[in-house]
Amino acid sequence: MLMKNSDAIMALLKPEDVVLDIGGWAHPFNRANYIMDAEPYETRGYYNRTFAKNNPFQPIGGTVEHFTKNTWIQRDICEKTPFPFRDKELDYVICSHTLEDIRDPLWVCAEMIRIAKRGYVEIPSRLSESCRGSEEGIVGLAHHRWLIDIDGSHIRFLMKLHTIHAHWKYSFPASHLKSLAEEDKVQWLFWDGSFQFCEMTLHGGDQAAELERFVKSIKPYHPLQLGVDRMVRGAKLFVVRGSKYIHRIIRGHGLAAAPSGKSK
Repeated sequence: MLMKNSDAIMALLKPEDVVLDIGGWAHPFNRANYIMDAEPYETRGYYNRTFAKNNPFQPIGGTVEHFTKNTWIQRDICEKTPFPFRDKELDYVICSHTLEDIRDPLWVCAEMIRIAKRGYVEIPSRLSESCRGSEEGIVGLAHHRWLIDIDGSHIRFLMKLHTIHAHWKYSFPASHLKSLAEEDKVQWLFWDGSFQFCEMTLHGGDQAAELERFVKSIKPYHPLQLGVDRMVRGAKLFVVRGSKYIHRIIRGHGLAAAPSGKSK
């Protein structure tokens, strides 16, 4: 979570407010009274201990843990069982860098709105998740399932198709990722009462077209590079089609010659 947004949340919370952090195992929001995650309480703080022990992340939500082992809810947050809270029981819910990881973020969004009066969502920006350079040979992070946009109070989810790894024109170069400020690498939403969410469903060629459209909207590549790529792809297509045409002619000739061979 961006530290400035952690500070902003702490400033608006009252001492008596009851707070839930959904998916906070790796980097818990310490002010949360409850944590809900698939991983156990004893292994919490992956980014503070195991993963980054030589360069730990700063604590968020203050330095004192308000949750305990008894208020750590270990469960699959995508299981279609309502979260163990009544409608609008919680004053605040936080879900930071979790929705992009899970199989059913729509369910989690619906439950957040049901159980809490207001909250905060933070996700990797679609821009950063569409960049190469985080992991070798792929776009974004391997465990992320979704490309996500936040537009006002509306969150849109697009399945992170394997197509994005197939060609550089569907993603941004690693140099683009390095040029991004920390705030450009994430998106966030402070919501009150409710927010909107949906999944973008694309089929066939529309999938690749949407990936290419997004990259072109930022214009990371020189027009000459794009032109050369079009020429190369056109030449490959010509060779493939020509090869298939020649193959059909050869097959046709062979089939035509077979009857005369049998008559001898």
